[in-house]
Amino acid sequence: MPRHLIPLVLAIATFAAQAEKADRLKPFTLSSDKPGQIDNVNQRTELQGNVVITRGSLMLRAEKVYVRETPDGYYQLSASGVAGQPVSFRQGRDTPGESIEGQAEQLEYDTRTETVRFIGNAEVRRARGTAVAEQVSGAVIVYDSRTEVFTLEGGSASPNPNGRTRIVMMPRAQPGDDAASAPPAALPLKPSTTLQPGKSS
Repeated sequence: MPRHLIPLVLAIATFAAQAEKADRLKPFTLSSDKPGQIDNVNQRTELQGNVVITRGSLMLRAEKVYVRETPDGYYQLSASGVAGQPVSFRQGRDTPGESIEGQAEQLEYDTRTETVRFIGNAEVRRARGTAVAEQVSGAVIVYDSRTEVFTLEGGSASPNPNGRTRIVMMPRAQPGDDAASAPPAALPLKPSTTLQPGKSS
């Protein structure tokens, strides 16, 4: 097996990104542009056309979504996008102002294990407000919000050259960074002591 296809498991403290715990107690809300189908016998729901799913701070957008309810009351979601419009996912963290955001051609979400699987040209990032703190990309990214572990796989469906996985970690701002990086203040202008008005050298 080529090395870039071997799964890479990360348990990086700086990328610990526990999903907001309160979301687990919130109901799912699903909406779409096109008519949907609910199969009560098989506990399966299908939605198409600009599907939006929310659950507390969680928001998922896709072109098509299948939702299956397990016999013990958990939900399994399978979402797919279209060319030029991948599935997008966003969920707040317990840390105020931080969120997990990602996109991929397909996405699977399991409420029993609290895992999100990004499949095909996958990119996931942790944001602090509007700034990106960390970002990972690969063919497949699996995020387990309970253990705070990301699993990355490379391959032909990776957005990176040669199918490699990629991790970018931004440095944390340190006290005094703003002052140190600011340009020096401009010196005040003073009148010349050698030049005289009306004369040229």
